[in-house]
Amino acid sequence: MGRLEGKNTIITGAAGGVGLETSIQFAIEGANVLMTDVNASALEKAVTIVKEHAADGVRIEGKPCDVSKEAEVEELVASLEKYGGVDVMFNNAGIMHPEDDGILNTPERIWDLTFAINVRGVAYGSKYAIKSMLENKKTKAAIINTASVVAIVGSATPQIAYTASKGAVMALTRELAIQYAKSGIRINSLCPAPLNTPLLQAFLDTEEKKLRRTVHFPTGRFGEAIEQAKAVVFLASDDASFIIGQDFVVDGGMTKSYVTSLDPTPPAPSNIAFGK
Repeated sequence: MGRLEGKNTIITGAAGGVGLETSIQFAIEGANVLMTDVNASALEKAVTIVKEHAADGVRIEGKPCDVSKEAEVEELVASLEKYGGVDVMFNNAGIMHPEDDGILNTPERIWDLTFAINVRGVAYGSKYAIKSMLENKKTKAAIINTASVVAIVGSATPQIAYTASKGAVMALTRELAIQYAKSGIRINSLCPAPLNTPLLQAFLDTEEKKLRRTVHFPTGRFGEAIEQAKAVVFLASDDASFIIGQDFVVDGGMTKSYVTSLDPTPPAPSNIAFGK
């Protein structure tokens, strides 16, 4: 029996990265997974991949959604009412726009776009998930909101709107967690470190750029999407019953590091689908 057996779950930003790997892990653990993304074609491919790995009898569906549009999020969550409502909501969709820079250079429209998706999107997902959980009298429900370690530590290579948005996610999550703890709804933030994604590797096109970042990791490497996904499975499961309102940092020790070892870097785990 999987740790999420029979739970109705929603994952936003599910077409790639952490969202895709988490969808696979949820499906392996017996959850019914409603995957959503603004990119409909990528989402369709992702749903096919997840179905290949799902436990027997689980329901895997895809439904495009722009999380910055409240009505679309409301409709997304409502689509699970016929199955008894949502048990787990993973508000993972987010952007880091290429024009997001320092405080002097980031345009107003990038601030607005970033907050519309990264903050309002999380707020809408939380709002309608909580509404469903309360109406269906869920007592072992969970919401996980993707924040970031950039809201905990500073960077001399800023993406200021993204950083501020993730700080807002952490504050929003804490407030909701305390308000609804006695209602049987656990709410936590996931705070990933930079991950080994094709987008990041394309940006880090010199050894100097890579070293400026990997030097802060005790293991000497970036994280992998599957490592975040495994953490989300734990937070979504009943095993995390006393974890409430936490900024759950999954960063390979980066935020606790000062001087790192010169020993060789150990191998990273392999993602099931992302990056392949």
